[in-house]
Amino acid sequence: MNELTPEEYQRIVEHLGREPNPVELGMLAAMWSEHCSYKSSKIHLRRLPTTGARILQGPGENAGVVDIGDGWCVVFKIESHNHPSFIEPYQGAATGVGGILRDIFTMGARPIAVLDSLRFGPLTEPRNRAIMDGVVRGIADYGNCFGVPTVGGEVFFAECYSRNPLVNAMAVGLARPDHIVYARASGPGNTVLYVGAKTGRDGIHGARMASAQFDHSAFQHRPAVQVGDPFLEKLLLEACLEALRTQAIIGVQDMGAAGLTCASCEMGARARTGIELDLDRVPQRETGMSAYEILLSESQERMLLVVRAGHEREVGEIFAKWGLDAVEIGRVTDDGRLRVFHRGQLVADLPTQLLAEGAPVYQRPMQRAKTGDEVPWDTIHDPPASLEHLLRQMLRSPNLASKQWVYRQYDHMVRTNTILLPGADAAVLRVKETRKAIALTLDGNGRYCYLNPRAGARLAVAEACRNLVVTGAVPIACTNGLNFASPEHPEVMWAFSEVIDGMAEACAIFQTPVTGGNVSFYNETEGRGIYPTPVIGMLGVIEGLNYGGAEQRNRPKIPVPITPWFKSEGDVIVLLGRTGDDLGGSEYLAWIHGLVGGDVPALDLHLERAVQQACLMAIAEGIIKSAHDCSDGGLIIALVECCFSSHRREAIGADLILTTEGVRSPIALLFSETPSRIVVTVEPDHLTALERIAQQFHIPYAILGRVGGMHFRVTIDGKIAINAPIRELETIWQNVLPEYLGP
Repeated sequence: MNELTPEEYQRIVEHLGREPNPVELGMLAAMWSEHCSYKSSKIHLRRLPTTGARILQGPGENAGVVDIGDGWCVVFKIESHNHPSFIEPYQGAATGVGGILRDIFTMGARPIAVLDSLRFGPLTEPRNRAIMDGVVRGIADYGNCFGVPTVGGEVFFAECYSRNPLVNAMAVGLARPDHIVYARASGPGNTVLYVGAKTGRDGIHGARMASAQFDHSAFQHRPAVQVGDPFLEKLLLEACLEALRTQAIIGVQDMGAAGLTCASCEMGARARTGIELDLDRVPQRETGMSAYEILLSESQERMLLVVRAGHEREVGEIFAKWGLDAVEIGRVTDDGRLRVFHRGQLVADLPTQLLAEGAPVYQRPMQRAKTGDEVPWDTIHDPPASLEHLLRQMLRSPNLASKQWVYRQYDHMVRTNTILLPGADAAVLRVKETRKAIALTLDGNGRYCYLNPRAGARLAVAEACRNLVVTGAVPIACTNGLNFASPEHPEVMWAFSEVIDGMAEACAIFQTPVTGGNVSFYNETEGRGIYPTPVIGMLGVIEGLNYGGAEQRNRPKIPVPITPWFKSEGDVIVLLGRTGDDLGGSEYLAWIHGLVGGDVPALDLHLERAVQQACLMAIAEGIIKSAHDCSDGGLIIALVECCFSSHRREAIGADLILTTEGVRSPIALLFSETPSRIVVTVEPDHLTALERIAQQFHIPYAILGRVGGMHFRVTIDGKIAINAPIRELETIWQNVLPEYLGP
């Protein structure tokens, strides 16, 4: 367990001028844990760009807030629940969703969407299949019962996640800018109100468990995994939003990690005030709970409110209407201390600043990591089988296969805002009462970051932006989930620092500031750590949705958002960008040859930006009929995915004429994961306009072929390399996960 070090303990004694008592020690250990204090990451996170014209709230609050215009703002954030999901997959994932939803509505926003980024070990192992099944059911049940659509995400498999699954959940909400509420205990004399579920013994030491390395005894931590109730959380949401409209609420914070301790001290620290609590008044569902247990319980669906003095009854009646506890448990003071009473005794008396902000900030040692297999490139470029056979094999990779098994368990249409459903490059949701939509994606590639952390982080940001651009959205801001092994390893801290610098470089180029996020360290079991795995949650805006109708006559005839799937016979298929010899770190190398090595794809940030701007201009001019990001698996996977039926009734084929000019081999042509590439289709009459736009932005482009027929036919250098029925290929792609996990 990540306990206080002797040096940290001595620091506390010197600050207090005395020894802390056992209750105070437990509070400090929780708040100074890596999970709560960010003591190893804070010094690096400061290098991220966090400001911009649209940013209303950056890091430091429950969630980031971004202005999207027309009197609306988006509130969004990502959180991890990795360790709990390994120990208890269903509840770990479910309460991860519940916690991030509360972070959104504590800000005064109504949640409108959830996305999830999941990492598991190979599905050939029964334990990994059981973890994945439990995690997906936990996410589905909580989101579906709460009534929020799960609209997108990603799933990736690799051996390093076998005993360290990653469960990152991102929640998104909408609010009016003047309705945003902050987690601050302002105004001495105001009332501290406890609302929501009763406190139990579940989740105690959850924050410290999340800051611990695991071994064979990991399952002994089950009592530290919380238990969620999505139906109660729905009531809590409605009660909170109604109470916030009264103007009686000054501040709100979720009782998440470290429970009541964290919520109270952080609210006081932000406002530079103190708080006095009476634990005898805290609603409890178990008898005989100690002060230590009440303060550190992480029971779910609980909030701490600061209410203007004299408005307690007004707020209490609202929560009573929704059948929820709302109890006065304390008051705001002016002395900057958290004083806690239990059974008539003062059991804790600590400065709020010491608890919330007093943990040391470490500049941990760093050492460049040695990673990656040696790659026998001469043999890699020689096909071990026919190219058609290789395509079929690649479609059997769980990393490339259809994720329908996952997202069909989610309700993605509740609240009727979802325009673009799971399975596309990004999710798109309308903003009612406007002609705007927001686009959302969650992206990361731990394999790239294992081989080259800085380059991998740049590639993750670029791909997240590209996934929004192909829908017609302009990327405007991002949040991040940073998943790493122990920060006590110099190689891990070197990778973390490199990831931060790569992310900062890319976000600056794409003008997508970071509004906040989550750092999850200690993702290792018995000394085996995960890949460095940053996950990027990106937000974009689509202006002027084309709903049709008389008033829309002057708008482009092709509606946005754009989807990836080919539309009509005879449409011309064009590649924006150029394919290079970028097989290093590729899915082809890992799946076909069992190798993780080589140089990751080289990214020219300015070329990437130009390709994205060209695509957006072509969409704005109404000439793009489909657009699809080209990344994992390479060009051939992107092209075949465009043919699949997905959200159409029927699949449609393509006749492609390719050349190996500029690349080393047909293998590189088909499976290189060169960035800065987008596959688009246009009607033949619009080809000249697309070429003009490409030339305007000085980007390479190539005509690849035409849409049509029921076969996927690929000619390379004048020879037919692939000629397969598209329905047959789609069947392979769709059946991979069901074959492992059941229908």
